[in-house]
Amino acid sequence: MRLSQISISFIVESFKNYNVPRVILIYIDMRLILQPSLSNSYCLKIRMLTSPLISIITVVFNGENLIEKTIRNILGQTYTNIECLVIDGKSRDKTLEKLQNIKDNRLRIFSEPDRGIYDAMNKGIAHATGDYIIFINAGDAFFEEDTLTKMMHMSNDADVLYGNTMVIDTDGKLLGERRLTPPENLNWRSLRYGMCVSHQSFMVKKSSALSYDLSYKISADIDWMIRVLKGANSIVNTHLYISRFLVGGVSSSRRKQTLTERFSIMVKHYGWFQTLYSHLCIAVRFVKHYFTKKNMT
Repeated sequence: MRLSQISISFIVESFKNYNVPRVILIYIDMRLILQPSLSNSYCLKIRMLTSPLISIITVVFNGENLIEKTIRNILGQTYTNIECLVIDGKSRDKTLEKLQNIKDNRLRIFSEPDRGIYDAMNKGIAHATGDYIIFINAGDAFFEEDTLTKMMHMSNDADVLYGNTMVIDTDGKLLGERRLTPPENLNWRSLRYGMCVSHQSFMVKKSSALSYDLSYKISADIDWMIRVLKGANSIVNTHLYISRFLVGGVSSSRRKQTLTERFSIMVKHYGWFQTLYSHLCIAVRFVKHYFTKKNMT
């Protein structure tokens, strides 16, 4: 029996909100390939159901000068099976007005007061319905328009996918690679010498995405990343530049509190001896970087 366009439409509308086994959807997709009489729009809908849905979470507060460019970068990805979640902390500037200029049914906006950036990120995880999540905050961007397409080609149902990061200024100008670069084989022990992977270049399966520990006000991201990696069975190095990261941020402006929190996090996960040794190595690395940079200027 041949599938009709009516039956395909019914399948799409009935299954898209349920966890339908992918083998069934792939079978449907193969039937479509063998029936060229069906319209391309129906083929596209079914094929989207067989591809992982990616939830891209953007946290913002009073980001009127940054938010629109970031969201248009996200929605301009060639990989279209995405949802773009904006978690706004009840901005008092024109952030929401800027977002209203963007008409795309994949964009969902939530605006309410929060208890800080990590509370907002937890809200983003709670609202996400995708197979994977990644954070691209206001001012950040994907490195290229086909970044997600390339990542999904090598995902292989991994729990975590990661890559490299380029740093940009407020004008979007490339400043070079992030100083800490990701290792060839990332695991939770890799972070004992610092946050070697940028948050914006770290994609996690939704089922592996834990909540952020709100007892940390500035450095909950490294604690979250360590805990996610501890529970990950499959980790893929994409060897891609995944994101463009806007230099600055809360951690950079409150350096002393950042160091105190990170030291506490390291002790919790790695113990006192390893943490003291790691920080000695970090200090030596920082001094070498400082003098190298100074000699170049």
